[in-house]
Amino acid sequence: MNKLANMRHWPERMSPNFVISRANMGMPAINPHQKVVAAQVGAPPNPNNQQPDAPIHYSFNVPFASELAGPDTEDVLHATADAVCRWTHPEDAPDDIPVYELPVHAQNLAQLRRMCKDITQSQYPIEAHVISTTPKHVKGQVTTVCLSGAADMVYKAREQVLNETPLSLRCTTVDVDGHLLANLNEGVMKKSVTDFLDEISTYCGVDIFLLGPKLTPMMDGLNGDVELRRDQRWRVAIYGDIMSTEHAKTRVLIHIDQLLGRIVDGMQFELSLHQLLCGRNRKNIKLIESATNTAIYFPPPFLQAYRYCPPNAQPRNPQEIWVTGENPQAIELAKFRVHEMLSRLRLFVKDVQIPSAKIDSILLSRMDKVRKIMETNGTFIAFPPLASRQTSVRVQGLDNVQIDRTVRELMALVGQFYTASWWITHPESRQSPGHNDIKTMLGDICANSDADVTFDKMTFAITGSDEAVKAALMVISDIKFVTHSQYQIRVKIELANEHKEFVSGKKNGKINKIMGQSNVQIMFDNFGEFNFHIDVMGQTYDSMKQGLSLVEQEMPASISFHVPDQYHKRIIGIGGQHIQRIMKKHSVFVKFSNAMDRGGMRGEDDDSRVDNVICRTPARNAQNLELVKSEILEMVDRADSEFTSQIVNVDRLYHRQLLARLSDIEDLEKKWNCKIVFPSTEQASDEVTVTGPQWQVPMCVDEFLGMVPDRHEVVMERSPALIKFLESPDFVHQIVPKLKTQYEVEVTIHENTEDRTETGDPTVTLLWTFTRNNAGGLRDAMEFLQGQFATSGVEPVLIKGSIPRPKSDTFEESLQYFDSKLLQHLPTPVATDSPTKPSFGDEVARERNNIFDRLRKPGSMSSISSFLDRRKNSSHSVSTSLFKGSSNVSKSSLISIESTRSFNADRNPWNDSGVNLPDEESPWPTRSFTSNGPDHKLAVPHPGDATPRHNARQSADSGRPSTSHSMNSGYPGPLPGPFR
Repeated sequence: MNKLANMRHWPERMSPNFVISRANMGMPAINPHQKVVAAQVGAPPNPNNQQPDAPIHYSFNVPFASELAGPDTEDVLHATADAVCRWTHPEDAPDDIPVYELPVHAQNLAQLRRMCKDITQSQYPIEAHVISTTPKHVKGQVTTVCLSGAADMVYKAREQVLNETPLSLRCTTVDVDGHLLANLNEGVMKKSVTDFLDEISTYCGVDIFLLGPKLTPMMDGLNGDVELRRDQRWRVAIYGDIMSTEHAKTRVLIHIDQLLGRIVDGMQFELSLHQLLCGRNRKNIKLIESATNTAIYFPPPFLQAYRYCPPNAQPRNPQEIWVTGENPQAIELAKFRVHEMLSRLRLFVKDVQIPSAKIDSILLSRMDKVRKIMETNGTFIAFPPLASRQTSVRVQGLDNVQIDRTVRELMALVGQFYTASWWITHPESRQSPGHNDIKTMLGDICANSDADVTFDKMTFAITGSDEAVKAALMVISDIKFVTHSQYQIRVKIELANEHKEFVSGKKNGKINKIMGQSNVQIMFDNFGEFNFHIDVMGQTYDSMKQGLSLVEQEMPASISFHVPDQYHKRIIGIGGQHIQRIMKKHSVFVKFSNAMDRGGMRGEDDDSRVDNVICRTPARNAQNLELVKSEILEMVDRADSEFTSQIVNVDRLYHRQLLARLSDIEDLEKKWNCKIVFPSTEQASDEVTVTGPQWQVPMCVDEFLGMVPDRHEVVMERSPALIKFLESPDFVHQIVPKLKTQYEVEVTIHENTEDRTETGDPTVTLLWTFTRNNAGGLRDAMEFLQGQFATSGVEPVLIKGSIPRPKSDTFEESLQYFDSKLLQHLPTPVATDSPTKPSFGDEVARERNNIFDRLRKPGSMSSISSFLDRRKNSSHSVSTSLFKGSSNVSKSSLISIESTRSFNADRNPWNDSGVNLPDEESPWPTRSFTSNGPDHKLAVPHPGDATPRHNARQSADSGRPSTSHSMNSGYPGPLPGPFR
């Protein structure tokens, strides 16, 4: 029998570029009017309708996250049992050893191989094999499992593999003050802390590292200047699977609260009610926390969908909620308010049907987006357990409007995944693959596409993200026994019902034109309550690829943004003349909605910031979306211009004090028409998000930082002249008040007997206190004081806390090449403890090295001083934009939804595209679907968004959710070649 190597002809393993190998060879056109008959006769069978005893071959990738690296050993101050051995390479390992060869990843792979071996040797007629590869276009190692046997047994084996394997390994960190964990003066770790970390590591099944401080970017004041400062806090790094790390992180946060003197209590109620209790954007729970000065910790909302638990570990109770407070009365008050709010809940429930393969794909790759949907709408989405083959998903909320919005956004997420079938109708028996060939073939397809592939009765069934399915089809097209036989390809795209006429055009004009151009059959079927399917069928791979590309270009691309309701009439114009001119000019349809149209918001504060304008056009015209948005925003006053977001870093423990001033924050929001959003308690994040008009956000941030105190210490050697100056009436009555009035900085004098010079002499400490928005005045204040020292003839000796002069804007850097004693050279920038600018002196590093050297166990690891010196001398550059807005989202699939945050869910304004592009903009007459001639070889696309982007003005949101693995994306313009 021929080997698989003789049946395929791809040149390399894969490359990131996706190009056509040959032009369409002119297959006889299929009559569009015969598409229904042809589909009934020649359509491939549904892969889900398998006979119970029919043997199938199933292949899928196991998301191990093998690119996750452990911490730097020089950062580690303490590690739990065997954590260092599992997450670091041995000392004799070469420098270029890949991350996926870490002991922890090798152990997980070996455990998976043993599991598959046990499945194969069991009494059931099933075979399981593990294939590990390192494709060129993938970072890290790809692990693929191939199952062969009866369909029911194959699916049960897949369920066992996915629920007994640590999936999606990750590292989550918690920042904590060092004095809570160690006696810094003695240089000794607190035994109670190390015992607790060891206990949590065993109880939750995770590895925990205690790491030293790090350099963090800070943004201060109205100018938005970014600097690198050394965070005073230490880090607790937790490594493990997705649920175990969340469990351990919450317990670490609760223990930190106990170290701060707070007490802990708990309560239990149904998991499906947690998100409803929190409210939209956790507004309700923040009100309870601010009124009672408590912290409430909820479990992850999708805890029941994942059934994996590490060996000898305890899973978290999904109904348990922990509350920490300063006294029992505060905790009891918080629990009373929670139960009072629960008693007033009115529940609405809706069940939706989603294919089981797409549910698994969402659970494995889209749960962050699902969590955001739940928090935005204040609803709960109950998924079935992973790989359980169940198709029903329940959505629970407080009113039907929020449930409908949640369902629409969820179904739009479902539309990001394709299904495809490659049906070989007349295979050549002499080239039919054997059992081992099929196993190797499916392993290669999965490794190079990240799609799930089933092979049964000479039919490939493929499921996965849009990019993964198209990459899998490309790999199959390079297998000789497939291309030498007659076959039919069918790709199913899921889209919202309201977009049917948008895609098909008037009288199905767009679809008929595509079918005539690319020799494919296109059908709309399976109309449900929310989504329908577009079936693209072709007799050759090239024709199907061309037809699918053209269909994707006709799918709706959209952006949504906020414009205050009072400007709508001005933008629309008399009789709609203004907006009609814009729509006709750019061939983009624009829809406005006011507060009455949105309905269900019930006058909430968030209603003033909901996206109420949506622009929609076919994907091939997506580059004009930003132009339309720009023209609309030009008619809006500067104070109400485009909404954007800015992130401010504030110590998470200080969030509780800020929430206690919730009334002041609400006044601040009303004053600047902005929204200040604090992260959830379980996230343990320092990032506070300020959202509002881009010209108002900086002022709001500046005033908000005025509520956040900061401090800086300058330690100087004690001398009689210095003490005389600091005790003089001029300093007390003139200099100190001037520093307060002119520089917004207060200075006080302290004497700390523990701070000594290297020779043991006493010191004097100047404590500078200010608010974060006035941090820039600290340098000027210190320079002013330095001038007063010089005038009085005092020469202070700084021990630590000095701030070097700012970088010169002259030609000083270029003068380093001219050796001259007359030229003053720029000092080398180093890391800093300063809250304002880039560096301190070497004294800071020396002082900290001594602490960490005392904390480290003798002989356990190399000195932490190398960590501090390396970090201190590094030149990290951080650049951010003052105005941040989420990028427009789009992918080649371009399945778009109506903005559920902006429109009533019962309305259907999109019954037709309303957009007629000029004929000269049509891609069909001049489009070439070959890249470099008919002999150009195919290559696998890189997973993610490889679509050409339109990098114009950023928008605050999009009606089209991101697809595949894209982190940020823009809408593609007309594609120059085949689909990617």
